[in-house]
Amino acid sequence: MFKNPLLLIALALTIGVSIWGIIDTQGLSNFAAEQVKFTLRSRGWFVMLTVSFLLITSIVLAISKFGKIKLGRDEDEPEFSTMSWLTMMFAAGMGVGLLFYGAAEPITHYLFLAGQGADPPKAAGNAMLITLFNWSLHAWAIYGVTALAIAYFGFRRDVPQLVSGPIRATFGNHPLVQVTGWLVDLLSIYAIAIGLAGSLALGVFQVEDGIITLLNLKNTGMGLTLTIFGILCVAFILPLTVDLSKGMAVLSNTALSIAVALMIYLLILGPTSFLMNGIVEAIGQYFYQALPAGFSTLAYFDEEAKGWFESWSLNYMVWWLAWAPFVGVFIARISRGRTIREFILGVLMAPTLFSIFWFGVFGGLAFYQGAASQIDPDIVNTNINQTTFLLLGNMPLSWLTIVATSIAAFLFIVTSVVSAAYVLAMFSTGGAQNPSVKIKLIWGVILGVLGLVMILSGSVGAIRNIIAMSAGPFVFVILLLLVCLLKAMKNEKV
Repeated sequence: MFKNPLLLIALALTIGVSIWGIIDTQGLSNFAAEQVKFTLRSRGWFVMLTVSFLLITSIVLAISKFGKIKLGRDEDEPEFSTMSWLTMMFAAGMGVGLLFYGAAEPITHYLFLAGQGADPPKAAGNAMLITLFNWSLHAWAIYGVTALAIAYFGFRRDVPQLVSGPIRATFGNHPLVQVTGWLVDLLSIYAIAIGLAGSLALGVFQVEDGIITLLNLKNTGMGLTLTIFGILCVAFILPLTVDLSKGMAVLSNTALSIAVALMIYLLILGPTSFLMNGIVEAIGQYFYQALPAGFSTLAYFDEEAKGWFESWSLNYMVWWLAWAPFVGVFIARISRGRTIREFILGVLMAPTLFSIFWFGVFGGLAFYQGAASQIDPDIVNTNINQTTFLLLGNMPLSWLTIVATSIAAFLFIVTSVVSAAYVLAMFSTGGAQNPSVKIKLIWGVILGVLGLVMILSGSVGAIRNIIAMSAGPFVFVILLLLVCLLKAMKNEKV
């Protein structure tokens, strides 16, 4: 591992960011904010156009004659059951983010829209639409195209499962191609490490606030945060030492089972009719407006509206691009034996439908409690970490739901670290599908150190900016992967 120049430079970059973050946390946060602001303002239109193109292309591939092609040899069968495949994919791609933003994001959009003069019912409906746009089809199209290209070349053409694999296989051994592939892998390692560290920090904040709410603690300072972080680091060591089907599959199935049980519990014991009405309306509104919304850039709105759009929807698209190397390689690894049609439908539709119900329950319950003065919507501006727990505090058996949410968040973080360490270990070994335990553990330690830097930043906004800062090149890389995939498809006899 340490004789590989690519890995040494990648480690130097990530360690450099870690040291910068520890020495000058605010300086790193400010630098990231400025870089992201420039990117969003100057290339936002291109980001939106790209993610919309990726979604449309995915749909066309799924319904085309190429949908029958298997990711692997024609006789290959899936390595994992459909349920395990979906839960591992979902846990890696979203996981703790849904727990963190389930109630907070719809409320945040509602407050902004209401502040712009929108009627409350219209503001609530549009807030839900915006939230679903940020988390559903377009996000998973980014992941899906990345994973599809890597899985196709990896399982059908026996190319190493690296982000650079399709590029090298398509364009040959020209020196320019080799340099491009090397840079793509370098940036992928950096983006994976930074992106995962940010998710780790968000999860620690979520678990911390669950414990504070449950035990009614005051002025815990960094002591509780670092304790949770330490326990987390110990917890992900064991799964890194076992086979992927035993470690990752069990963790993701357990975490998602808890999340689903929590969602059903709130739906049944909450205002069921109100929540289902909102979910049904969200289904129609989202699928009717999803594609047109992908081409929206708020070109003719004032600076306040543009700033809000850049801070949320556009920032999310950049965030998903930053996560694409990690989630794409991981989804590719677990997708052998699936047809392209099955793959695309699974990657796009299953997470989207789950998100509609998830935000429909948590966001709808937040709207209901806000209207009944049971929760102060302004909590998202004062302590966004506690939004979900304040909502749960108004429900029966609140202690149980808070414990369940904290456990699910903890397991989602462990799942993310395990899957990211696995992917980084694959990069370290030239795309090996079963890297050694030693290399996975080394990456686990490095991810832990980076996560600590994110925690020290103490700001959700700063974390999002640091993640988004690593995404710049990947809007071009994913388009290049798509070109490689479509070029290869031309030679398939279907």
